[in-house]
Amino acid sequence: MSEPLPIEKPRIGVSACLLGERVRYDGEHKRDAFICDTLDAVFELLPVCPEVAVGMGVPRPPVRLTGDPARPRAVGIDDPDLDVTAVLTAYGRRMALELDDIDGYIFKARSPSCGTARVKVFAEGRTRGQGTGLYAREIMARQPLLPVAEEEQLGDAAARDNFIERVFAHRRWRQLLASGFTPDKLVVFHGRHKLSLMAHGAVHYRALGRLTAQAGTQRPRQLCEQYGAGFMAALKHPATPKRHANVLQHLMGYLKKRLDHDDKAELLEMIDAYRLGQLPLIVPQTLLRHHFRRFPHPYVEQQLYLYPEHDEMRLRYNA
Repeated sequence: MSEPLPIEKPRIGVSACLLGERVRYDGEHKRDAFICDTLDAVFELLPVCPEVAVGMGVPRPPVRLTGDPARPRAVGIDDPDLDVTAVLTAYGRRMALELDDIDGYIFKARSPSCGTARVKVFAEGRTRGQGTGLYAREIMARQPLLPVAEEEQLGDAAARDNFIERVFAHRRWRQLLASGFTPDKLVVFHGRHKLSLMAHGAVHYRALGRLTAQAGTQRPRQLCEQYGAGFMAALKHPATPKRHANVLQHLMGYLKKRLDHDDKAELLEMIDAYRLGQLPLIVPQTLLRHHFRRFPHPYVEQQLYLYPEHDEMRLRYNA
């Protein structure tokens, strides 16, 4: 089994209204039960309401995005002379620097300040297109590796699982950087994530493998930047049931000389049932862990794919 990582709750920013704070323009909130009742037990949640932070008050005149969808402005719906574009943008830039130790961010969907995408942009009273909330845009631009999601996305099981996986991965990457990045440490880091990366696609897996293999020949800073960007981008790529099944069968290969015919047949049956959507992923994973307890393998013991952190497993698999 891999050595336990230092205990540290991942810290994530959250739109304050999603935590039940009455900070919306009408004095209400948008409390999200999953964030408040489930994520709060594992993550340190940092509430932020940019509109309140820049002095717009509660209640306040509502604003919306107008103009060019690529570079919209935030102006009042009832008072077009109210323009808070500059203050929201400046606040986003400032917070992107201050929140340099977070591992994720959950934004309020469709908000002119916090929406990450699909925020309506108006011109002459009509919808002109879709854009990004001004505060969220600055956070994402200045922390491009940061896992972000909207609360509505977390209602989808696959998107929720992917966000949680990326939050814990980002925390581990940040811990590596804090410990002092070296090529040797990168080789160990990559080794522990190999099967996780494989589940997100062979292209990303191979590219990061080649980069790691050349670790000793590159400048550490350049290597760090390239790997970090590639690593977080790889995990954002969907891990499909077919890819997971390939990884599970790959793991089974380490047991081929150990298991008898019946155990192999049972394991293959569980993997296939998962691939077809008849069982959750944790079922074949648990069976594999059972067999590796009987027949330990040093490489497999280091794989975070099969042995994730306790809190990560708890959130992703209700374990």
